[in-house]
Amino acid sequence: MSSGAQNYRVVIKIGSSSLTSVHGEISRKKLERLVDEIVQLKDDGHEVLLVSSGAVAAGYRKLGCLTRPDSLPEKQAAASIGQGLLIESYSDLFLSHGYVASQILITRSDFLDEHRYNNARNTINVLLERGIIPIVNENDTITIDRLNFGDNDTLSAKVAGLVDADKLIILSDIEGLYDSDPRKNKNATLVERVTEITQEIEAAAGDPGSAVGTGGMKSKINAFKIAMASGIHSFLGKASTPNIIYDAVYHKAVGTYFEYSSNMISLNQKKKWLAFNSGPEGEVVVSKSGKDVMVEEMKDITQTQILQVKGQFSKGVVVRIRDEQGFEIGLGIINYSSEELGIMKEHESENELSVINKDDFVCHLDIKIPVGV
Repeated sequence: MSSGAQNYRVVIKIGSSSLTSVHGEISRKKLERLVDEIVQLKDDGHEVLLVSSGAVAAGYRKLGCLTRPDSLPEKQAAASIGQGLLIESYSDLFLSHGYVASQILITRSDFLDEHRYNNARNTINVLLERGIIPIVNENDTITIDRLNFGDNDTLSAKVAGLVDADKLIILSDIEGLYDSDPRKNKNATLVERVTEITQEIEAAAGDPGSAVGTGGMKSKINAFKIAMASGIHSFLGKASTPNIIYDAVYHKAVGTYFEYSSNMISLNQKKKWLAFNSGPEGEVVVSKSGKDVMVEEMKDITQTQILQVKGQFSKGVVVRIRDEQGFEIGLGIINYSSEELGIMKEHESENELSVINKDDFVCHLDIKIPVGV
């Protein structure tokens, strides 16, 4: 958290194309400029966490590949080389300014489990509070497709929510969000401020634009959805713009500011984990009164409001909650196993047993975006 009126906890995401040369190697010049700007923020008293891409791009030539590999084993082998090269370069540069950097490699499975999620949060908090600069990346060497974040835009937003960041800065090879694709429309206009992700904004997001990176504008929009729902002000700007990071923190940079508004619901840590990181293991269908409880009343969901149970699951896991029309309302932690719920349905009781506690579910409509992003 920010330690004072002018001190912020800032998460910065930098993409592969913003770190590497045209030959795919780490660009020392680009790294030095990035580090210099982060050092400026540190000297001003801010806490900084860096989510850095670039491991595969930094390592594939050392692996003997002439172009970025397509196969998963080669990508992971390249990442195992590149991760070491990347953190070594960062560490040397930060140490030359008197700051220590640390490396944190994670997979989505680390966030799926609430205990591991909280452990990661505690570890990063210690580092930030002691003035260390954590450098986070997905552990590309060992992760598998069904357990990865997909891109570092999403990862950066989830990490920002994890550590209760004040600001998220995503750097790219484009100046910001445009009302249409600037590569196809020379009259495209830069959107300077966004307070709500509308269907028009979603439509303006294009396909991945860089041959080096993996994330396009759509992935960035998803990241900003998560950040805004987590109560975090965010920024998208061009990495090559001089002083882009420093100016973005002080709201002076050219780009797009995604601003959390006071009328939006900000999720607490448990509900951030539920909404964006948990892995549902089953489904329950609730009655209209059960839906009203979630959407309007914020009370416990009881066994009489559960109409149907789908799948096999244990007590204490996360389940999807749907209405009678099949619309997904949200996610919640279930107090009974699927077997116990089946028995309860067969033997109706007059006692109103809490099946999902009010503090243990998150509703789509509360955060205005689909949970499980």
